[in-house]
Amino acid sequence: MALSKKIGLLLGPILFLIIYSLPDLIPGKESANAVIAVAAWMILWWISEAVSISVTALLPLLLFPILKVMPIADVGANYGSPIIFLFFGGFVLALALEKVNLHKRIALNIIRLTGTTPNKVVLGFMIATASLSMWISNTASTVVMLPIAMSVIGLLIDDEDGFTKNDQNFALSVMLGIAFSANAGGIATVIGTPPNSVMIGLLENEYNIEISFLKWMTIGLPFSLILLTICYLVLVKWMFPNKHLKFTASKDVIHEELRKLGPTSGKEKMVLAIFGVTVFLWIFRTLINGIFPNLGLSDTIISMLAAIALFAIPFNLRKGDFIIGWKDTERLAWGILILFGGGLALANGMSVSGIVDMVSNAIASSDISVLVTAALLITLMLFMTELMSNVALVAVLAPVVAGIAIGLGIPILYLLIPVTIASSCAFMLPMATPPNAIVFASGYIKVHEMARVGVILNFIAVALLIIMFQFVIPLLF
Repeated sequence: MALSKKIGLLLGPILFLIIYSLPDLIPGKESANAVIAVAAWMILWWISEAVSISVTALLPLLLFPILKVMPIADVGANYGSPIIFLFFGGFVLALALEKVNLHKRIALNIIRLTGTTPNKVVLGFMIATASLSMWISNTASTVVMLPIAMSVIGLLIDDEDGFTKNDQNFALSVMLGIAFSANAGGIATVIGTPPNSVMIGLLENEYNIEISFLKWMTIGLPFSLILLTICYLVLVKWMFPNKHLKFTASKDVIHEELRKLGPTSGKEKMVLAIFGVTVFLWIFRTLINGIFPNLGLSDTIISMLAAIALFAIPFNLRKGDFIIGWKDTERLAWGILILFGGGLALANGMSVSGIVDMVSNAIASSDISVLVTAALLITLMLFMTELMSNVALVAVLAPVVAGIAIGLGIPILYLLIPVTIASSCAFMLPMATPPNAIVFASGYIKVHEMARVGVILNFIAVALLIIMFQFVIPLLF
């Protein structure tokens, strides 16, 4: 075990005991010390990764009842929140797309349609990766795209002039483009990236504020597209231009990969139909509920309907052949669902112990500019997520940010949405997100190359989020 993990493993409970034994941080509220102590323990274990981040997320379930923060039934309810089942349904849908290879077929066809000149190939990879990342995990979308990208780059290495500077720039653009678009694409939908769901779960659980799938897309999709466009322009026009690069063989690679997949199978068509109906229901849910008021459709109900359909509708009844079986769920990201629960439990603990009220009162009595506060929180979240899990970070900071918004006298959504989105904009370091780490492992990228372009994109993202906070969100919410 690495030294940092050993230190984190021991320091977590030690820090917990120190904070818990301090005089009451909020007079008359013993539970505040307990919640802050548990939060400190969780943060240390999350940062050091001394144990699995999902195991760390179970600490409130153990400690909150013992420390009299809240009964175990109340803590446990957070681990079974509707938002967790919304994500479970999304995971099952993604599992089905991957099992029948539909995600790969969609990606290859997008690349085929964008064209085969070098810059268009980069654009194709980025659009395909971002499109997948809206519906399946950014890790899975990167893993799908990487071998295809490496085949294309391999053609450049084997051509007559060897691996030139232009070739190298193209390789960097493709690899970084895949990582960055996987991160940016997830912002577009509620199920695209876990921090979105953590935030929406907090709003529903603590403040009875609901953001529908479509409502989120009205802000998430345009931001994702703008960020994707900027990433593309920064990569191919500024940082890694590939002028005069002649490249025609990529078309053959794409066609060969599509040929290997063969014609669209019956199972692919079935998954595509269920996927299409699910997305349709998510987008038009409000309209459908308006026409049929007794139906009471929610995003979670639609998500579970899709999941159960994939398990229960037979592809071949005689053979007992279904799209997915329970055994397939071995590959499901159960740990992320537990992580959601831990984050919601921590947020609930901060609320009932008075910590959120304390933060909001402190901010209300200060003379801090709203815009400066928002800019600092966005920047803090974005650069902190370079070093630790963005889900864990949102789980800890989202309730505090909500308290700050209340203290500033502005709607919670105005501040919480840009700060949450900031957690998905880590472009600088390999360890910041799984897509960054995966493309870095390809061997085509050095840390300084990723950092050089990543820091530029980080600051551009900060500027975009400040503009969003100031001008866009007040119009939409």
